[in-house]
Amino acid sequence: MLRKAVLLLALPLSSIAFAQTAEPPAAAQAENAAQRNARVNAALPEDQAAMKAHVMFLASDAMQGRDAGSPFYNVAAEYVAAQFYAQGLTPAGDEGSYLQRVPLVSYRAASEGSFSHNGRALAFGEEYLPGADPSRAETAIDAPVVFVGYGISAPEFKRDDYAGVDVKGKIVAYFSGAPSGLPGEERAHLGNAANKAVTAQAKGAVGTLVLESPASARVRPFARLKESYDHPRMTWARADGTGFFAAPDAPSLGTLSMKGAEKLFAGARTPWAQVVKTAGNRDARFRAVELPGRLSVRLATKTEPVVSYNVAGMLEGSDPKLREEVVVLTAHLDHVGVGTPVNGDPIYNGAMDNAVGIAAMIEEAKRFKASGQPPRRSILFLAVTAEEKGLVGSDYFARNPSIAKERMVANVNLDMPIITYKFEDVIAFGAERSTLGQYVKNAAAKLNVSFSPDPMPDQGLFVRSDHYRFVQQGIPSVFLWPGTKGPGKEAVDTFFARHYHQPSDEVAQLPPIDWESGVRFIEANYLIAREIADAPERPRWNKGDYFGTLYNGYGAR
Repeated sequence: MLRKAVLLLALPLSSIAFAQTAEPPAAAQAENAAQRNARVNAALPEDQAAMKAHVMFLASDAMQGRDAGSPFYNVAAEYVAAQFYAQGLTPAGDEGSYLQRVPLVSYRAASEGSFSHNGRALAFGEEYLPGADPSRAETAIDAPVVFVGYGISAPEFKRDDYAGVDVKGKIVAYFSGAPSGLPGEERAHLGNAANKAVTAQAKGAVGTLVLESPASARVRPFARLKESYDHPRMTWARADGTGFFAAPDAPSLGTLSMKGAEKLFAGARTPWAQVVKTAGNRDARFRAVELPGRLSVRLATKTEPVVSYNVAGMLEGSDPKLREEVVVLTAHLDHVGVGTPVNGDPIYNGAMDNAVGIAAMIEEAKRFKASGQPPRRSILFLAVTAEEKGLVGSDYFARNPSIAKERMVANVNLDMPIITYKFEDVIAFGAERSTLGQYVKNAAAKLNVSFSPDPMPDQGLFVRSDHYRFVQQGIPSVFLWPGTKGPGKEAVDTFFARHYHQPSDEVAQLPPIDWESGVRFIEANYLIAREIADAPERPRWNKGDYFGTLYNGYGAR
């Protein structure tokens, strides 16, 4: 999120790696158990204690990191359901419950597969690595290959990597990521691997192939990719039990190293050496070209069904007409579970990421109840699963909602609000794309904090958390964070360096969680949700917005 790298463009927020420091700060090293417990259990004002209590439970060692599909996650889901009940929300899950069953599929490469070009086998681990296809156990494709640069077709930005070639019935090969000349959020969207596959499928391709580039080799060498080629991934299951992939007719076949790609380009009009040289320009444009010969690919994929749950509670609106419109508030409940021990601790508790976000959402519901004034529109409070697996639970809900799809008119997402400092401003990623931006500004003014634009637009955070799945259904969405003014930037940098996706992201982390700032963040979210829910007009995309237009959102055209 906070550093630039070509490969990051294809990754969600949950899977971006940051430079981290394993050593805890000196104060933590000097603490004994009694001192630590005294600090963690110190008395707080009632509103701060209420928020902290949720995090103490959800980020406790007993929850074992809340990995989606684990029994520990299921306990956390039941806890959230109970809290929704306590705040007077009505069940909005399956069959009158608070839980929406999310059928998941864990899938991975079951073998090394095989790649051969013109009858000559490529070497596993040196020249190719196989992909995994959640839609089928066996994948066999024999077809010509067309090189299409970055695999992007975006006439809005005067870029079409498919220009001049017909890829129907062929495999398309391209570099990962996207060129630097595109706007940050659009760049992240266009560089997303699944979105590239959708483009390829729409043009008639039968498979996609990623080529290693000098830039990707620097970030993650091919030898490191080999170490994880058969690691499990996750998606949601279709009705027939097969795994969902946005482009099932253009499966991801795998990755070729630069050595493997050189063989593919043998005899091509454009030599591989020239392509590599051009790729050194981060805003490179390539001429699409069909490569000589045919590539034969065979893959084997092992799948395993997994069940998890989204948790949904509804606050019904008071206006006879507007109550049919629903503002969806989201936060992901899962974290990454148990992993490699750090300083002897294998439990990745996920306090800030995202027990704090869940706690804020629960306490926000409490504020609506305490106000005695229902919102005009209905509000759905939604804790989603499998965000850490690639925004899977939110994608399942956005495509298979437990309420009528046409009722959803806005989404406000909470993901890992960092509250170790006195924030002076708030950020709403995506605010400038729809009328939601003005509602956020109004709420910030009421809280006497400033509203700041995206401080790092080149990182494309608008497409890296659960709200993106609602965007893809045409729903105006924003992603809220405490801002980076004053002490904010240092606090954010410190959290990522020490605690992001580490066992140290726990209630006792240092610098300590500032629960007073947590309560202020809850109030900010309450005011924003209230502004949206009580507004006289339905939220709409700004006319001509890229995402609103792409996904046929209300007001964009």
